[in-house]
Amino acid sequence: MTDKTSSTALSVPDQAMVSSAIRLASRAPSVHNTQPWRWIFDDSRLHLFRDTDRLLVTTDPRGRQQVISCGAMLHHVRTAFAAEGWHTDTVRLPDPERPDLLATITFRPWPEPPEGVRQRARAIETRRTDRLPMLAPDGLSELLHTARLLVHPHDLELDVLEESAGPRVAAVSDQATSLQRYDMEYQTELHWWAGHSDVTEGVPSHALPSDAESARVSVGRNFPSAPHSARRGDIDDRARLLVLSTVSDSTSQWLQTGEALSVLLLECTAAGLATCTLTHITELPAGRGVLAGLLPRPGVPQVVIRVGTAPEDAEQDMIAPTPRRPVTDILTLRQR
Repeated sequence: MTDKTSSTALSVPDQAMVSSAIRLASRAPSVHNTQPWRWIFDDSRLHLFRDTDRLLVTTDPRGRQQVISCGAMLHHVRTAFAAEGWHTDTVRLPDPERPDLLATITFRPWPEPPEGVRQRARAIETRRTDRLPMLAPDGLSELLHTARLLVHPHDLELDVLEESAGPRVAAVSDQATSLQRYDMEYQTELHWWAGHSDVTEGVPSHALPSDAESARVSVGRNFPSAPHSARRGDIDDRARLLVLSTVSDSTSQWLQTGEALSVLLLECTAAGLATCTLTHITELPAGRGVLAGLLPRPGVPQVVIRVGTAPEDAEQDMIAPTPRRPVTDILTLRQR
């Protein structure tokens, strides 16, 4: 970790520190691991753009999931800088003439950030998307209390669905899968981004469940099948379903959804819990309608998150980190 006296002596982080923070924060989750973000550092400010060339035109025609992904990266970046002694002041959607410009960050020294920030920064490296069956989440009530306090500044609601709602959500998930199974454009897009090896983007085969494993998880996106055996074959999936919802459905709310999602995922990881983010249920109006009816207050469901406990055995090591693009592909360093 950077020496805090040297950080305080600087008015902004140097380019090496910016590159290091972006490299760490690029571990943020994104839809199909498209990593749809671009960053520009002009020696004083850091600008986040969405990479419209990475839009999933069939899966995500409005760019909702792309912006959510960028929001998760935004919070990961702010967390990485905070752990290195930098407070980040963020202006979201700063230029109406540039819809691809999502945020601009300025910096000031922050020698003593809260300990929770450093815990979440450490969790960036260890967080994984776990698509396998999970045990029930330990300490969920305590975690929800903390997570809601952290999510609240982003103007979102975080709710845990009753276990009795599971079959209804599973039915909606199955309906989405059925509708998309014969959509050739959707399937072409999905197979372009998932199931390959030796790439720096997309969902590699080692991160995907086999048909046997998918069959034992009632709520999940239908990816190309992977050649795995029945890992965790002795476990009944007891993951709980959490929902992040917004007041309205706008670009700013999508961005804040991604930031809140990052908070939740890192907090769960720091607490030793496994997570899997699901957006396919909210891609279709019917899915959103069912989820909205399960929430305790009016809202627009944006993301469903499976949260559980992974078993403590060697099989957990099989969930290897997914690849990331080189930092030089996503960060441009400029002199003002």
